[in-house]
Amino acid sequence: MEETINRGDRISPDSLLIAMGVSPADNREGLKTALPWKSMMAGAQAKTLFQYQRTLASVSENHHLFGPLSVLASLQNTFLTAFVLDPMKAHARLSVRSGRDPDLYRDMNGWIYKNYSRLIYFLCDYFMKEGHFDREKARRVSTTPEGHAMLKEYMNEFGQMEANYNSMGLTRLKAMKELLICLLIVVTETPLEDGDLPFMRKNKDGSDAMDFEAYLTENRFRFECLHRLNAFDLKEYSERVTQGKIGCSPYEVVAGSINAHVSLRHYLRPKGVKPNGKVLYISTPLINKPELFDLAEGKSVVEGMLKEGYEIYMVDFGVPGPDDTNLGFDFYAKAVHDHNLKIIRKKHPRAEIDAMGYCMGGTLIAVYLARRAEERLAAGKEMDVRKVALMAAPVRFDDEESGHGPMRSFIRQYYDAYLMDGLFGSVNIPPQMIEFGMNEIQPGVHYTVMMGFYGRAIYDNAIEEAAPFLYWLTHGTKFPARAHREWINLFLTNPIVEGKFCLPSNIPELDGKPVDMSALKKGEVQLFDYRGTRDPIAPPGSCVASELWGLTDDGNIQMTRGGLNRTIEKNIGHIFVVSKSLLAEYLETVNHFLCDEICKGVD
Repeated sequence: MEETINRGDRISPDSLLIAMGVSPADNREGLKTALPWKSMMAGAQAKTLFQYQRTLASVSENHHLFGPLSVLASLQNTFLTAFVLDPMKAHARLSVRSGRDPDLYRDMNGWIYKNYSRLIYFLCDYFMKEGHFDREKARRVSTTPEGHAMLKEYMNEFGQMEANYNSMGLTRLKAMKELLICLLIVVTETPLEDGDLPFMRKNKDGSDAMDFEAYLTENRFRFECLHRLNAFDLKEYSERVTQGKIGCSPYEVVAGSINAHVSLRHYLRPKGVKPNGKVLYISTPLINKPELFDLAEGKSVVEGMLKEGYEIYMVDFGVPGPDDTNLGFDFYAKAVHDHNLKIIRKKHPRAEIDAMGYCMGGTLIAVYLARRAEERLAAGKEMDVRKVALMAAPVRFDDEESGHGPMRSFIRQYYDAYLMDGLFGSVNIPPQMIEFGMNEIQPGVHYTVMMGFYGRAIYDNAIEEAAPFLYWLTHGTKFPARAHREWINLFLTNPIVEGKFCLPSNIPELDGKPVDMSALKKGEVQLFDYRGTRDPIAPPGSCVASELWGLTDDGNIQMTRGGLNRTIEKNIGHIFVVSKSLLAEYLETVNHFLCDEICKGVD
């Protein structure tokens, strides 16, 4: 028979956590973001090695200046290349080809996330009976020597993984540990001696909004929900549920549209919806899957605009291959759109064509249409795309007004074009490298996303509905190498606002010359900016196309009147389309703009 321990000897969460020791998952430093310090040190070392190689190559090539030193430099360069840099390059490129993170430290972290979440599942599963949390079993475990030994064994395994973690601060592992602490509290039915309870509801003044018994009840249900779907690891869960397929609206790839790895999608209008005579051409970012516009029913820009009768075409930049390495904005911001709009105009010769672009896709479609306006006006033609809806599309990049100062500073400190080309070359820039920069723009984003997901798990269908977005979020696409360099340069030099952004043209006088953004006004193009005050990726100060160009009213640029630009600023973040209510607001507002109507109640 089990030896029962009296209630006073019930094991506590604190004693279990103390046995684990202090680890990087605890964020004892109080950092406000994730700090991948080992990765940053390794990156700095790699940068130094590549810079040293360039120096050696320069010395060895200039015999007349350096004499015998050039011979020594050549030998050193040969040794460094053969035994250090070539293996480093091979590892990076093989990792990218296989879909793994080329950073060994982040790759190890990925293994920890997967196994830490599995261990939480196994521990949670031990206390589940027919889909419900078994309180009696939890009491036996927390009040018997055998139970104590089992919990300590689990804690030892968790502790081993935490000790090998390679980042600090507000990390994904920090969020997972918060969930683990919550599970220990639920199992032992004992609060922490000091500190807030994870997932405790709070009043506006910061005080607890429920008593401890209500807290236990709610969190038992939280673990029942997460266990039922085995949704402890966001990435693995999204892969399992979606099977790698997201998007809810059927489409066809337009015949003759494939150009390199870029294609044009034509979404099929639902039966019974009458066409409104308008075509909507959507420009997506190069670094994300285009399904952000079509995540799921009720969370789809495409679905909403189809219901309004638009013919919808959307750019799919695909996954770049080796042949795309040297393609830049002359291709992605000019040739692609020229090609697609030629196809669309041929299919819809009399339709009004409007454009929409999100984030980078909006930035590039804005400069493209300015060049298009220049070309058509120079040829004595009217501009044929007269309305452009921009969603969180930055065009200003400076250290002051734009809000991009911190990101520009980060790029200046860490980015090295020679290193990026040396490591990745023809395999292009992997999504993990883009994610590294995103963490700088959105401090602690991995922690907040996971805590938000775990926190909302108790609501009906919240876990299931999150799967498409989580898959999109955790499965970025490669960035073509040259286009990536040009995007970084755009951040650093602010060429669009300063009138220095160049594009090719079939008109010799314009070919390779800076784009005149004022051509948007000359071409009578209306610009619509939809931006968010809580958007760190495209801050309001950077999303100012509608304030600077197009059909502005010098006295009032933030308006809802027809015939002019409109600037709509909301208390939203960058990826607001994942919220059904926020998306509905956007769809109503943008449809009013495209139809030249006043949207009541919008400032």
